[in-house]
Amino acid sequence: MFTRLLLLLILLGALGHGPVALAHDSRPAYLELNETAPGRYEVLWRTPINAGMRLPVVLKFPDDTRNITAPSLKEFTGLLLERRWIDAGRTGLAGKRIEFVGLQATITDVLVRAQVLDGTHTTALVHPSRPWVEIAASQGIAAVAAAYLMHGFEHIMYGTDHLLFVLGLMLMVRDLWMLLKTITAFTLAHSITLAAATLGYVHVPGPPLEAAIALSIMFVGVEVLRSWRGETSLTLRQPWLVAFAFGLVHGLGFASGLASLGLPSGDIPVALLFFNLGVEAGQLSFVALMLLLVRGFDLLEIHWPQPARMVPAYVVGSVGAFWTIDRIVAMIAGTG
Repeated sequence: MFTRLLLLLILLGALGHGPVALAHDSRPAYLELNETAPGRYEVLWRTPINAGMRLPVVLKFPDDTRNITAPSLKEFTGLLLERRWIDAGRTGLAGKRIEFVGLQATITDVLVRAQVLDGTHTTALVHPSRPWVEIAASQGIAAVAAAYLMHGFEHIMYGTDHLLFVLGLMLMVRDLWMLLKTITAFTLAHSITLAAATLGYVHVPGPPLEAAIALSIMFVGVEVLRSWRGETSLTLRQPWLVAFAFGLVHGLGFASGLASLGLPSGDIPVALLFFNLGVEAGQLSFVALMLLLVRGFDLLEIHWPQPARMVPAYVVGSVGAFWTIDRIVAMIAGTG
């Protein structure tokens, strides 16, 4: 029998990524550099605003770089946008280093995209552990794909609410074959809406979407308890149907992570494919880790009392309910 207490421990570890109500506040920053004349660049620097706080990171260009225009700042809902034009000299920025001062004190990544006059561009993902980027003279598609693949992987691993929903599915579905069908249905559904939203066919405002995702977690928590009490429902008989339905909602949440980068049109096909592959890699890694750890505890023949086995279901449902209420209140307050 699956050891539910083990899953609770993993759940609590996942919740340790950050504040409960801020499941998506690890949004990346985005730096875009477009060469408009030899050595001259238009700079677009977009940073997230989390809980009213600006990202404490400052751009530092090479010493021989000068501003042509002063930085222009505009604040939007959830982000700060800075524009300026710079002169990097006759050789431009190729081979030079741009630093992100203060990034090492955050959990925020930076996606950097630089395009030169001939239309070629480079893409890189900068992590807080290495808060600088060296602009390459040229870059193959493999490096661009790798940047979006890594961003997708990190997005799901920091997306506590998405992982909590997957955990709820694992608690609810005891048959391994049915679990495979259920996870596959969830994957197919969120891949559909991820593509549709990224390509601009579907748009859902962030606050209602976040509330709907939280509601899906609460719903799964209730169904887990129902299954353990020996009751039945359409969800328990055909869990893949519910996984597919809620997967459509979660896919829109994944799309928000990709759309937050403000993708240039030329990057959309590669970004969509490899971001989605990164999300899948993270999700499957999480599922595999859960199954391996549960199997390990079973081999050790550790048995837990019945009340302890019920705790994870109550945690999933309670956290989902808290997030639902919190996000609905925030949504109402934002429109008031």
